[in-house]
Amino acid sequence: MTGVTSGAGPQRPAVRPAVRPATGADLGALQALARRTIDTCYRGFLGDEAVDWFIGSGASDAHVKSHLEQGGVHCLTEDGRIIGLSVLDGPTVDLMMIDPDHHRRGLGRLLLRHAEETLLARYPDIRLETFPGNTSAKSFYEACGWVLGGRIEGGEGPAKLEYTKSRAGAPRDAGAGT
Repeated sequence: MTGVTSGAGPQRPAVRPAVRPATGADLGALQALARRTIDTCYRGFLGDEAVDWFIGSGASDAHVKSHLEQGGVHCLTEDGRIIGLSVLDGPTVDLMMIDPDHHRRGLGRLLLRHAEETLLARYPDIRLETFPGNTSAKSFYEACGWVLGGRIEGGEGPAKLEYTKSRAGAPRDAGAGT
């Protein structure tokens, strides 16, 4: 058995990352994770001014809170700490974040797979959005089998790209899943 040592004392078993529904007690940790991820990862494609405004406005905190109240938030935990979150809203992966300190460990694939399995059990076609400048997210989604559906302009905020994925054998109707 693989263990984790703290330098002294007995080994404790390594705890595998797990996905679970979020609870009200998770709100502060989820909001802090979202702010930290936006602050660390979004500046390169949104710019400092937009990121500072978004975090400072409380919009990120409000978004997480409103979805938590609706029951669509899941936590990725490891060793009792929340290191990732996903927000599922209808057939949409509305938000997915991994703590920047835990990138490049396969955790995004684990969390995305959970979101896909959850949504594809209910909808034949699912979707997500990302920013055009978020090249790492675009590469990640494409590597996970998501298909670029097009560019979304004219809504609130900057333009976004829509990605889609379908259940194997699902009909490709325009209104499927609605």
